[in-house]
Amino acid sequence: MQESTKTSLWKFKLSTAVMVLIPAAVGINYVAKALAEGLKLPLWLGSLGTFLASMLAGPIAGAISGFINNIIYGLTLSPISTVYAITSLAIGIAVGVLFHRGWFSTAKKVFVSALIIALVSAVISTPLNIIFWGGQTGVAWGDALFASMVANHLPVWLASFTDEFVLDILDKVAVAYLAFLIYRQLPQRLVQFFKD
Repeated sequence: MQESTKTSLWKFKLSTAVMVLIPAAVGINYVAKALAEGLKLPLWLGSLGTFLASMLAGPIAGAISGFINNIIYGLTLSPISTVYAITSLAIGIAVGVLFHRGWFSTAKKVFVSALIIALVSAVISTPLNIIFWGGQTGVAWGDALFASMVANHLPVWLASFTDEFVLDILDKVAVAYLAFLIYRQLPQRLVQFFKD
């Protein structure tokens, strides 16, 4: 039983449903991220489609959706986004694994899942932030925290991780609950479509 659960988690079939889902998830990511940037929100929202794809079709579909979105977004609106394609890949995998293990079944579990996903995101994004942007994220209040920590002689990696993790907590909690609410409203027939 345990082995079949593992197999079904990583099973990926490029069915018609998944071929429609991935571009739809990329579109959701793209629009949500552009909206957040346009409104100068203190979060990104660019992983909503990734969450939904992972919840519906598994971690591989979510990872592909997140990765493709970052490449397209980077080529069209913000070259910075391309660098974080690997972070989006990891978010898709983390969401898919947590969802498969039942961590999106209650509001309390969704919160814990969001914290875990935020940690995964911050661990991968921090070195990228240091390599490409001197440790900053580009979000004003997070970068103010970074500057304050560096001014107090804390290591750049710690200041960068804190900057990223604080923003990721806010972003991933918002996105996780939004995805949770959307998923629960989907018709069961549609959800089953991706399970077959």
